[in-house]
Amino acid sequence: MSDVQLSESPQEAQISSRAKALSRGDESRQVDPKPTITIVVPARNEEATVGLVVERSYAAFAELGRVGEVLVVNDGSRDGTAEVLAAAAKRFPSLRVFTHRRSQGMTAALQQMFAASQGEIIILIPADMESDPLVDIPALVLHMEANDLDVVAGWRQGRQDSKVLASGVYNWVMQNLAQVPVHDGNWIKAMRREVVMSFPPLRSDWHRFLLMFAVHQGFKVGEVKTFYRPRPAGSSKFGWERIPISFLDVLVVKFLLTFSQAPMRFFGGLGLAGMALSLLTFLYLTGLYFFAETQQRPVFIAAGILAVISVLLLLVGFVAELVVSQGERIAQLERQIQGMKDEEGKRSVMP
Repeated sequence: MSDVQLSESPQEAQISSRAKALSRGDESRQVDPKPTITIVVPARNEEATVGLVVERSYAAFAELGRVGEVLVVNDGSRDGTAEVLAAAAKRFPSLRVFTHRRSQGMTAALQQMFAASQGEIIILIPADMESDPLVDIPALVLHMEANDLDVVAGWRQGRQDSKVLASGVYNWVMQNLAQVPVHDGNWIKAMRREVVMSFPPLRSDWHRFLLMFAVHQGFKVGEVKTFYRPRPAGSSKFGWERIPISFLDVLVVKFLLTFSQAPMRFFGGLGLAGMALSLLTFLYLTGLYFFAETQQRPVFIAAGILAVISVLLLLVGFVAELVVSQGERIAQLERQIQGMKDEEGKRSVMP
């Protein structure tokens, strides 16, 4: 099992040593035990770097003077990632590791970690050390707080890997289709808890569209420049084969964000347009029959089929509106139940 070591300055070494001491409880401290920052790290076959990511994340907490936690999903790794994380958990008690027996993808990993997170700021960091947590975590947090932002995305500078072109296409789509105001939307990001809690249930490869969801909800999104670091070990788990999947996903997400609360606007709009076209065709055929004494039976049949399809689209729109209405009622009941539980919990802790 190979280890990757980064050269540290004396200041960084001192910070890292302090983080290790804090993790062992060697220093007395009077702080709120609840974490204010949560780092989420999806990991698959990253034995050479994931331990360093965890260690430098805790060093970043020490530099910021914050209490933090690190959550890692071991997503079906077949190397020594599990052993590295087990050793790290002995050093850092607030490290939590979730294990998937088979790979379920980054979206499923993030969904699990978001639900388990406790911090008020949640930061997504890769396990491959292309982002150095000791440098990038403070940069994200301080930029967020200084500019009163809800989301901060890292903007890689001097990037030279094989995915530059694919990322360029992705970022162009995000900027023009979803009005996401960042240059590098598929990289590290820090989000306030309110933003994460507003996400819909994530599926497929929807982890790529977190900023799209945040912008749609009206949260303030910004970016901060970060340095590009070549992967020191291992290989990338993403390639060109994911582009068609991502293209289909972005269409689905755009549709849901635009019409999920008003499906009749989509289905009804198509239905009305089809009915109007069908009606105009019937008027044309009627005029042709009376004034030219001729018929165009294939056109007549096509117009009739279009009319039937248009009526079906309107009916689908009505059914979709009923589904959305029931979903909103269920969501409202869930919020009421959660509010009652929270109120009950507050009463239970009162003297």
